[in-house]
Amino acid sequence: MDTTAAPLPAPGLGHFLKHHLREYGMLLSLVAIMAFFQYLTDGTLLQPLNLTNLVLQNSYIVVMALGMLLVIVAGHIDLSVGSVCGFIGALAAVLMVQYEWSAVPATLMCIAAGAAIGALQGWFVAWFKIPSFIVTLAGMLVFKGLALALLQGQSVGPFPEAFQSLSSGFIPDPLGGEELRTTSLVLGVAVAALAAGLGWRSRRYELQHGMEVEPAALFGLRHAALSAAIIALTWLMASYKGLPNVLIIMAVLTVAYDFVTHRTTLGRRLYALGGNEKAARLSGIRTERLAWLSFVNMGVLAALAGLMFAARLNTATPKAGVGFELDVIAACFIGGASASGGVGKVMGAVIGAFVMGVMNNGMSILGIGIDYQQVIKGGVLLAAVFLDVYNRRKG
Repeated sequence: MDTTAAPLPAPGLGHFLKHHLREYGMLLSLVAIMAFFQYLTDGTLLQPLNLTNLVLQNSYIVVMALGMLLVIVAGHIDLSVGSVCGFIGALAAVLMVQYEWSAVPATLMCIAAGAAIGALQGWFVAWFKIPSFIVTLAGMLVFKGLALALLQGQSVGPFPEAFQSLSSGFIPDPLGGEELRTTSLVLGVAVAALAAGLGWRSRRYELQHGMEVEPAALFGLRHAALSAAIIALTWLMASYKGLPNVLIIMAVLTVAYDFVTHRTTLGRRLYALGGNEKAARLSGIRTERLAWLSFVNMGVLAALAGLMFAARLNTATPKAGVGFELDVIAACFIGGASASGGVGKVMGAVIGAFVMGVMNNGMSILGIGIDYQQVIKGGVLLAAVFLDVYNRRKG
């Protein structure tokens, strides 16, 4: 007896777009914002140098947004990530500059410290049931103070060159391009082809199992546009210094977290926890442990972001990390995460981070003051959350 599910008829284009408006809307919004600032800045936004700087400036926000997304999906929030980021940068400076540790053991120690911080905060949230807002607000104050104490109110640097390459380095070019970093371009083309191949494979699997899939025309158009965008952006960066190391780190983490959230039992349980904690507990999910793990993960990624930020500045300062939590949380909500938990996608958080980054970069090029930048970013965040609440009530 054949148990293969009969494939569902492909939905109409209008019907599919209506039910996936937020998913495609955010991507189109990013494209529109980039086109808008590209026009207003007379092409400066997508100049190879500025495009590389855009990646470097937003790398740590993207990394922390991946962790924050899981925390928000689990139904919590973490206000301490900016302070933890600054504290880890200070710890790295003390270890490498003052105590002359080499880069690798100091980095591992800092990552372990981030995990311990996340574990401690998650312990209070998961098992003592103290609201995450209160726990992480306290953490924000504590680790901001500890960073000041470690640095004694002064900037500490510079870091060893091996550590600086974490954020300021670029992948090597063994193919030896002169005006164009050939290795970076080849890697970009390979990634574009891999993304298209995996997308086609996933669509075929969904069709075989009777799942709803996007219309063929939209699927082809989306992947053609994605491949073209990857190759074009890679070409631009390859014409400068090639692909930055942090871009590779971001890409690997994004793929890994997208896989975990979509393809693993852990990911499904995390969404169940955020959707209805009581029902998840009754179904046998160890909700306390899962919530605790989300904070441990957040601590690790905040530590990695702190190392990336310190390496980019080549110094640790008492002001490092100030306001980062606002950009990270805004990136998740702009990218489609729900304030009530249980909803959100990894790619949405990454897109949200780059929406914020492109806006920051574009407004800075145009000479818009930091005061009005904050006003505009606040309005965008409020509009994103308003649309989320409106769509859920309408649904």
